[in-house]
Amino acid sequence: MGILTHAAGRAFGSLVAPLALTVSLTLAGHAPAAAQGAVKSVHKDWQIRCDTPPGAKAEQCALIQSVTAEDRANVGLTVIVLKTADAKSRLMRVVAPLGVLLPSGLGLKIDQADIGRAGFVRCLPNGCIAEVVMDDELIKKLRTGKTATFIIFQTPEEGIGFPMSLAGFGEGYDKLP
Repeated sequence: MGILTHAAGRAFGSLVAPLALTVSLTLAGHAPAAAQGAVKSVHKDWQIRCDTPPGAKAEQCALIQSVTAEDRANVGLTVIVLKTADAKSRLMRVVAPLGVLLPSGLGLKIDQADIGRAGFVRCLPNGCIAEVVMDDELIKKLRTGKTATFIIFQTPEEGIGFPMSLAGFGEGYDKLP
């Protein structure tokens, strides 16, 4: 698999984006990372949640969905889509459970089409985070697709797929401040 997007490959770990939002919008636990912060709107299977992270001057919002693995109810994943404060970049952060094999990265398929892999940038007490700068092509695929499957690895040979509905993604993304 290749990198999710060419821009993403260059930008992994190079942006100092609002990581506090990721931390404040997820909780530790065995189930999928539960989002906190106020729900501003619901767009089919996606929610816009807003919170004011410690030290932030303004409220920050993100488009969020959490899912569990099909065959492991105690293993969850949260996808957080946000626009940076300068409105110049669009980020997708995926919070995967602890214990993920970091060198294998996070795989992504949209409707069975292999999009690529993203590297993990850091681990926190509630999980490990993969981050990608979303380009227009990836956003288009997320808007038009039906299902995104995120794949984590616990061993080099064993991938765990997390199918996630894309219903409401485009509508929610358009409403994201």
